[in-house]
Amino acid sequence: MNILLVYPRNPCTFWSFEHVLKFVAKKSAFPPLGLLTVAAMLPSEWQLKLVDINVQPLKDGDLQWADYVFLSGMIVHKDSAHEIAARCAAFGKTVIAGGPLFTTGHAEFPEIHHFVLGEVEDLIAQLVADLEHGEVQPFYQSPQWPDVRKTPVPRWDLVRLRDYVTMPIQFSRGCPFDCEFCDIVVMNGRVPRTKEPAQIVRELEVLCEHGWKDMVFLVDDNFIGNKKRTKELLRALIEWRQGAGPKIGFLTEASVNLADDEEMCTMMVEAGFKKVFVGLETPSVESLEECNKRQNCKSSLGGAVQILQKAGMEVMGGFIIGFDNDPKDIFRRQFEFIQKSGVVTAMVGLLIALPQTALYRRLTAEGRMLSATTGNNTDTAINFVTRLDSEFLQRGYRELMRRLYEPRNYYQRIRTFLRSYQPQGPSSRLSGADIKAFLRSLWVLGAWDRGRVRFWWLLTTTLLASPAKFRTAMELSIMGRHFRLVAKNL
Repeated sequence: MNILLVYPRNPCTFWSFEHVLKFVAKKSAFPPLGLLTVAAMLPSEWQLKLVDINVQPLKDGDLQWADYVFLSGMIVHKDSAHEIAARCAAFGKTVIAGGPLFTTGHAEFPEIHHFVLGEVEDLIAQLVADLEHGEVQPFYQSPQWPDVRKTPVPRWDLVRLRDYVTMPIQFSRGCPFDCEFCDIVVMNGRVPRTKEPAQIVRELEVLCEHGWKDMVFLVDDNFIGNKKRTKELLRALIEWRQGAGPKIGFLTEASVNLADDEEMCTMMVEAGFKKVFVGLETPSVESLEECNKRQNCKSSLGGAVQILQKAGMEVMGGFIIGFDNDPKDIFRRQFEFIQKSGVVTAMVGLLIALPQTALYRRLTAEGRMLSATTGNNTDTAINFVTRLDSEFLQRGYRELMRRLYEPRNYYQRIRTFLRSYQPQGPSSRLSGADIKAFLRSLWVLGAWDRGRVRFWWLLTTTLLASPAKFRTAMELSIMGRHFRLVAKNL
């Protein structure tokens, strides 16, 4: 059996890091973890080929070779997925589609006739049997959340690791919170399910065996959703790093209550965590209560950010504008909060009603839904009737993004962050790509970019006053160019 696994093209978004890839000579930020994991569940005697369109073209020969095509993706991949499905149809190839895009949006793909909805661990045996007998069903969906301890090590041999900036692995699925706008509980539930720490260590060891030495992204819905299990993993990671001595660094996503657990913060830094993405959303308490993000109302958001920075982690923040309770000065308040707190990487987006979420259901009941979503965090299209004027929101959003990433404000935010940031332990290894990025940045950011004066001032003062923070200053400077270009093109 010949199985072709295809991942769609990433559009240029906040998280695509498209303009950073040129600095580090990479082709994509992350490989498709979902497809690599599914590949590991298929019979070993089957022939598999993975084509990530972000790093290589999908050739006619690939389609001619395949008996079946497995297609996955996120909502943001919708347009590319339609194009891939059309090419498969032209070659008479059967497509089996799965992943977040199809789990909540399969009705938008009438040209595809077979879907795996949700997680596949409990479905793979039936799917394999049906493929072998040529009797593929229209839908496969498990009535229960699978045990992720059954999930195998991804098939890293199907991709070239050097094409990517960061490797993703997953420890848990699900989140204990129930934010109205989030589709995590729809797809993965509210009770976090975790792998065994030994599984994660094994996955890391396999990555190392394949030559990986750089950053690893734990793509959990909420890394601290089950704190007891997370601390067990952290102890295992600390022991693994002390024994094997790898310089791999980690980043992940967590809820803001991480700042309330000093032990957890200390353990994460000791285990090698350098960055954490936190959904801060808004400084408006009324809007936080509206979207049921009450965990953000219990203490100062700015104080939580500073705690994490001082512990030794960079906080990447998610922010949302467009809640019903947002005041007219929300743009000013968001800007002031982001600048003051030193959240350098601030992903601000207009509120989107994602399919099947509580927000989507509420707005539908209120007759306020307008259209589907592109899944792009920086899309200015609003897919529901807002309380504040939609043109006011769109105009204010564009202005806010451009103001946040204007060189003066962006470099000032880096300096604010570096004053709080206290790096702990040895730095991650300096790779050849890091050196190339540094040299290229001296030319692009130091000679051509309109923020070149502030670039040189940041680098010079950081090198003289805080050399341990120099690499971080360089990395953030480079990422700033991507964010500026994204903001410019809104």
